Amino acid sequence: MPRMTFLAIDIGNTRLKWSLYEAPCLGAKQIASGAEFLDHIERLAEGPWADLPAADSMLGCVVAGDAVRRRAEEQLVERFDCVPRWVVSTTAEAGIVNGYDHPTRLGSDRWVAMIGARHRMLAQGPARPMVVVMIGTAVTVEAIDAHGRFLGGFILPGHGIMLRALESGTAGLHVPTGEVCNFPTNTSDALTSGGTFAIAGAIEQMVHHVRAHCGAEPACYMTGGAAWKMAPNVNRAFELVDSLIMDGLLVIAAERAAAN
Repeated sequence: MPRMTFLAIDIGNTRLKWSLYEAPCLGAKQIASGAEFLDHIERLAEGPWADLPAADSMLGCVVAGDAVRRRAEEQLVERFDCVPRWVVSTTAEAGIVNGYDHPTRLGSDRWVAMIGARHRMLAQGPARPMVVVMIGTAVTVEAIDAHGRFLGGFILPGHGIMLRALESGTAGLHVPTGEVCNFPTNTSDALTSGGTFAIAGAIEQMVHHVRAHCGAEPACYMTGGAAWKMAPNVNRAFELVDSLIMDGLLVIAAERAAAN
């Protein structure tokens, strides 16, 4: 069969991440990948994408807004002969049932990450409840039961937002370069530790909720640009998965292709 290359795109609040695969299915070989800050999207077609093989299809998720999405689409049309397609959260897809009050208002990155985590968990063993954490500009902490129903989730400021809020609202405080420690004895360490443990506390609370609600220990996954910094400060084992959103896009693309 001919190779059907597939481009997956994740447009967050800070960066556009992309990966080109040999096929639109989970486990497909990755040909290339990269990331660009949103201010530099216009360089993609003539820069990182210039020497790539043609993408036969693409699927992406975007939370940065319509203007950023249109800028990305201009680069896609300029470089590749494929129709831009973007995930919108629905009531159910690829094994996840959406429990949000208004399903389409759930962030598409959260939806796609849950789908990627669900399929990863099932590949590792029997179905279990899950806690899925994304550490980025904002932090999300999702709860999913063993049947794939999204129970709900937390949204809280990322570490940088917390620190900038303190800097702008508190006299004499400045964004620090401190260390995380149990007993900070200077302001920089106190701010860094406070933000880190605030996020860790929200994660721990969700794990407690899921365990109590589902009667089972959840599988725990963490992703996002700052996940590797956060993971050592959480009081339980989280599997770090850099590609969780890309995995979800591959799963969705494969299931939609099979349905057609």
